[in-house]
Amino acid sequence: MKVIVQRSLNSSVSVDNIVVGKIDKGLVLLVGFTDGDTSKDIDYLVNKIINLRIFDDENSIMNKSILDINGSILSISQFTLYADTTRGNRPSYIKAMKSGDAIKLYDEFNDKLSKYLVVQKGIFGADMKLNIINDGPITIILESRG
Repeated sequence: MKVIVQRSLNSSVSVDNIVVGKIDKGLVLLVGFTDGDTSKDIDYLVNKIINLRIFDDENSIMNKSILDINGSILSISQFTLYADTTRGNRPSYIKAMKSGDAIKLYDEFNDKLSKYLVVQKGIFGADMKLNIINDGPITIILESRG
């Protein structure tokens, strides 16, 4: 499981020109799954995300978590995180989990995050348009398995 974490001032996701998810200060998460990912991977990354200290404290030092600032999350499914570009110029997505299995894990991931924070999300499998104001910019790649 991979998650791209972006610190955000304001972000939204639209499908067919309709905003389906929107946050102010918080995190945008691009979330991808691969074969073998389980609830254990989700638990690890949920814990990492909610405790990741990437927000500034009163001394402008990244020392606060999203919980500390009472931020929100915009979660976006992103199978292309498992693109393989080692052969040729057209990415292969064979390492991405099949959508039927991935949607179950994506829903579980969002449900677990929702126990701690407000979570907005895109529509799994839809053609989405993201509007992200990356704060910093701060972008961190997290993986459940090294």
